[in-house]
Amino acid sequence: QVQLVESGGGLVQGGGSLRLSCAVSGGFRGINFMGWYRQTPGNQRELVARIRSDGATNYAASVKGRFTISRDYAKNTLYLQMNSLKPEDTAVYYCNAERAYVYWGQGTQVTVSS
Repeated sequence: QVQLVESGGGLVQGGGSLRLSCAVSGGFRGINFMGWYRQTPGNQRELVARIRSDGATNYAASVKGRFTISRDYAKNTLYLQMNSLKPEDTAVYYCNAERAYVYWGQGTQVTVSS
C-alpha cells in the first residue's frame, strides 16, 4: 500500500513560482513511475511530468522548460517545481505512483491569476 499526500498548492500571480510536494509513505522502493497530473473542471486528468525509477523524466509540452520533477530519497518526497506560471496552469494537481497498482493523492489546488 502506498499513501501519497500532496502539499504546496495555493494562489500565485502569473509569472510566479510554486513548489508542490508529495510525501510518499514507505518510500520509493518498488515504485516504477511517479508523476504529477492535473485536472480542471469538466476535463480529463492530464499528465504534467513523470519520473521513472532510473531517473528518466518526461514532461507535457505545455510545461517543458518551466516545470521540473524531482525526488528526495532521504525525505521520501516527490517535488514539482513550477516556474513562470501561467493562468492556464490553474488546476488541481495530483501526485501518482505506479507499482503493482496505481495510487493517487488527494490533490492540491493551484490557482494562477493574470
